[in-house]
Amino acid sequence: MIDFLMPSLGADMEAGTLVEWRKRPGDFVKRGDIIADVETQKGLIEIEVFDEGVIGELLIKEGTKVPVGTVMATINPSTSILETKETTTKKTVIAIQPTEEKTIKKVVTEQFEKKQIKASPLAKRIAAENNIDLSQLQGTGEGGAITKEDIENAITQKEKITKPEEKMSLQLEAIRLAVAAAVSKSNKEIPHYYLEKKIDMTKALTWLRESNSKRPIQKRLLPAALIIKATAKSLVDFPNLNAIWDNGVQPKKEINIGFVVSLRNGGVIVPTIRNANLKSIDEIMEALNDIIPRARAMKLRSSDLTDSTITITSLGEGGADTVFGVIYPPQVAIVGFGGSSQQAVVDNGMLGIRSVFTATLAGDHRVTDGLTGSDFLSTLNNYLQNPESL
Repeated sequence: MIDFLMPSLGADMEAGTLVEWRKRPGDFVKRGDIIADVETQKGLIEIEVFDEGVIGELLIKEGTKVPVGTVMATINPSTSILETKETTTKKTVIAIQPTEEKTIKKVVTEQFEKKQIKASPLAKRIAAENNIDLSQLQGTGEGGAITKEDIENAITQKEKITKPEEKMSLQLEAIRLAVAAAVSKSNKEIPHYYLEKKIDMTKALTWLRESNSKRPIQKRLLPAALIIKATAKSLVDFPNLNAIWDNGVQPKKEINIGFVVSLRNGGVIVPTIRNANLKSIDEIMEALNDIIPRARAMKLRSSDLTDSTITITSLGEGGADTVFGVIYPPQVAIVGFGGSSQQAVVDNGMLGIRSVFTATLAGDHRVTDGLTGSDFLSTLNNYLQNPESL
């Protein structure tokens, strides 16, 4: 038996509100399937399953605020052997073999009979029209029967905010509060050090223009994909920057880049580009094209917001020259990129106009020092001087 827990979607998350179950007892699930929608400070998040099996019992009612780590449901793993369940009117046998997914899917389509639910015809009709699961409600009528009022209360709980613009506004305010809590914790607990380095981006931007001239519009690359890839490759040689602090430094094998996305009405959210060092620049661009619109529409999944090991913040073209980020705990570093500008640069004794931006590093002094940070920025610069090697 596998316990499905309320996931943590960041150091600032203590609890989430279960809005809706997407799966029911007896449903077959596999890694990546959406099991529930949960309301958090970061908006309505689709929660994924990371195991394979059959949903056993749903332990939390919709509308309940659930602390991180709480068992929300049980999953019978797909390696379970012969299991028999019997109700008062029907006996069903499920035979599940470890690698026979077709057998699993075929058998689990047989739903076990559920206990009779007491509800008025009107309540049943309203529930069906509004996708309300009667089995998740506690009736207040005679003998525990579910009434029309119970359904209306459930609808109110499920749709607390009817106007999309009001919901978005409250979500943005919640995100701002979450960010404020995280940076306050960071400034209070993490001894930051800061470094900056000017990087000549002329070669990198020329390479991008030449590459994009051969591509259809939908396949063109942005500088963001290039700097994410260069940062990820640089981190391979500096594992203590790709780490978290939890009663000591814990370097991470995966390099998962948290990329700051600005929201249209203010505020930021930080989805994750997983295994960025193993992805090609094209794959990173595809990930950005997928995740940025969903982030701005508040339609991220739980896996989009978890397990980042370092964060990048980029101001883009026309932005401020320099940005010094605040480390997002439990991470131990954040890399910042200012807007590029045309500057006079001496190269091999010759004065020329070059495209330059400033890269910064904020590091946790409990884990690394200025020498490590300086070497990291130099490595990053070397990669950006040779974009074809990325």
